Amino acid sequence: MSKVIIRECKNYELETLIEKINGSVEMLGGWDKFVQPQDNVLLKVNLIGPKPSDSAAVTHSEFVRAMIRILKGRNCNVWIGDSSGGAIAGIAPTAQGFKVAGYERVAEEEGALIKNFDREGVVAVRPESQCEETMYIAKPMFDADVVINLPKLKTHSAQIFSGAVKNVFGCIPGLRKAKYHKMAPDPINFGQIICDIHKATKINLHIMDGILAMQGEGPTAGSLYQANKILISEDPLALDAVAAKMVGMDVEDVPILETAQKRKLGEGRLKSTILIGDYEQVPRLGNFKLPKCFRGAKKRNSKALVKVIDFFDTHPRINPSKCKKCNMCVESCPVQAIDKDTKLIDYDTCIECMCCHELCMFKAVELENSNKVAGLISGFFRK
Repeated sequence: MSKVIIRECKNYELETLIEKINGSVEMLGGWDKFVQPQDNVLLKVNLIGPKPSDSAAVTHSEFVRAMIRILKGRNCNVWIGDSSGGAIAGIAPTAQGFKVAGYERVAEEEGALIKNFDREGVVAVRPESQCEETMYIAKPMFDADVVINLPKLKTHSAQIFSGAVKNVFGCIPGLRKAKYHKMAPDPINFGQIICDIHKATKINLHIMDGILAMQGEGPTAGSLYQANKILISEDPLALDAVAAKMVGMDVEDVPILETAQKRKLGEGRLKSTILIGDYEQVPRLGNFKLPKCFRGAKKRNSKALVKVIDFFDTHPRINPSKCKKCNMCVESCPVQAIDKDTKLIDYDTCIECMCCHELCMFKAVELENSNKVAGLISGFFRK
């Protein structure tokens, strides 16, 4: 049975974080089980783009600092790594993201190294699902002696939920991520790609920053939610199953997690998961807003309701009053469905991957429920 630690933690005060994380790891067997002196330990953060830590879009910089302090105290060499989504002027904004999130400053102050996955080279692997012949994964994932995944507790406008399982998508460097969105716009198929990354790599521990979470239309455009939780597990699916339940969802409600369960990535059944720490049962987060794309397993299995949902679907629309003309949406669209000058979306080309919404740093891409015709009219004629 998989173990998931849930700890109550109300702020990012450094000593509190260190005490909570160290105490939790002791419940899993202690740090000696995971790291040894002189190990190169990679902290795989959630750095979706150039967003500040208090936005809840990225793993908080003080959470990362606490992990560095713990590991440096055990004489480990610490790396901070990820690749952001999207593009600005044809370049993934990872370097800018490290600065804006505060990781660059924390790394300098604490003696850690930044590993920009866009610049560190790749390792070619053959994916188990055969979604394509070769998959290229950031080299630091293989160079490190130990990899610790630091996901954020967030909802997701396209994938419903973003946690430990999905956080590995940042292991695909640079603009190649757009290829996978184009190749697998359906969340179930996209889940196969996520599972392929997990199967090709070895991640030793998953520690979720759920203190300041994101609700609603995440992973960047949602609103803040003070969840006050840290979740830790060796099993990414078990951790996500617990986190999803906290916000009001089951594994079957989240296509990526449902696929992960079928691929035996971990334990998705709560009855087969041992909860340790501050809770013996999964705590529920009251009034937590779920994304518009959430339908629930019962609704998704109803043919009548599916027809209604298909007709009144959710589509992105760029709000010109919020748009800063940075062209992140244009350059991040895997099918080039957005006009660079007018920012109008061609809904006949759009594959509804929601990359534009996910990666817009100014919340200018909004989601609206409409059928194809209404969405087309709205996108081209609404100002």
